[in-house]
Amino acid sequence: MIEMNQRFASLQEEIDGWEELEKEAKDLEDLVELGEKNVPFDELLKKIDNKKIKVFLSGKFDRNNAILTIVSGAGGRDAQDWAAILLRMYERYCERKGFKARVLSQSFGEPGPESRIGIKEAVLEIKGKMVYGLLRRESGVHRLVRLSPFSSKNLRHTSFALVDVLPELSDKSVDVEIKEDDLRVDTYRASGPGGQHVNKRDSAVRITHLPTKTVVSCQAERTQGTNRKTAMEMLKSKLTQLKEREAKKEMRDIKGKEVKVEWGSQIRSYVLYPYKMVKDHRTKEETAQVDDVLDGDLDAFIKAEIEIS
Repeated sequence: MIEMNQRFASLQEEIDGWEELEKEAKDLEDLVELGEKNVPFDELLKKIDNKKIKVFLSGKFDRNNAILTIVSGAGGRDAQDWAAILLRMYERYCERKGFKARVLSQSFGEPGPESRIGIKEAVLEIKGKMVYGLLRRESGVHRLVRLSPFSSKNLRHTSFALVDVLPELSDKSVDVEIKEDDLRVDTYRASGPGGQHVNKRDSAVRITHLPTKTVVSCQAERTQGTNRKTAMEMLKSKLTQLKEREAKKEMRDIKGKEVKVEWGSQIRSYVLYPYKMVKDHRTKEETAQVDDVLDGDLDAFIKAEIEIS
């Protein structure tokens, strides 16, 4: 009943939004008829454009929250630094959109110059309206080209990181059976950069689903029990996605050969040297405003991804 009420409230909000835009358009039309020359149509068109995007988000889980994972790939410390930059980019995107984001788990790399510490892997929980629908096409390999801050000769370096986005699922939407005998649960001490411990107890939890070799972990909470609960929710999401792909007989098309986080498999390139450019290789959307993109301005890329899907 609660989910139904929330669904109803969400639909009513969408209807109210369109009616408000219709009223705003009528007001502008009246201004034109009265001879007003400086009518702010651009602002209205932008609002309509944002509304149109939501029309495309009609997938089964598009309204859900999301679990976004970043894994550093080929490129050593540069790649770990790149993964940390991507994590910040998505956190800033969430701030811009009013989404709530928190890091569920992360493993850090080795310290570098200027106290730069990258990450090997990070898992970000994102809550908000249409989060999964907006971000699911961000899944893939992201490539960075720049002058390496880790190179004593200041050489150009190419780094890769893999982004994977899953929907966060409620118990009612999960149709997978997870047997306790199929799980291996490990506990460990949550740690930060340089080995600084977040907690004094082994509260972090890592769960391995043995039949599928799926691994999830959580260290965001202070107690082992709550970390285990969150990790189990992540596992359900991963196994549900796997089941969905198998049911549609798309596993071979989607997965095919294992995606390598390296040259030739990227979906988007971020070039900082010898010129500045971000280009999506699927939509051909590009911009020279690299700093803005890395600061979370992803709307143009996400809009292009949605419209071609």
